[in-house]
Amino acid sequence: MIQNNFRILLAKQKKKMADVEKETGLSKNTIRGLYYETSKGIQFSTLNIVCDYLDCEIGDLIQIKKEELV
Repeated sequence: MIQNNFRILLAKQKKKMADVEKETGLSKNTIRGLYYETSKGIQFSTLNIVCDYLDCEIGDLIQIKKEELV
């Protein structure tokens, strides 16, 4: 399972979705999709912009979380 940490990184830096939109030029829909984890995919250029903006690595933003066996 892929885990998206966008919301967590924003909270740690006390930033809002509107800040990301204003300062990166990414669309509101793209940012909302990442924030609410409704995106079905993400372009490499978008990953690059978000990582630059949040000063993080791709591995900080997106991780593979192993599901626990029941």
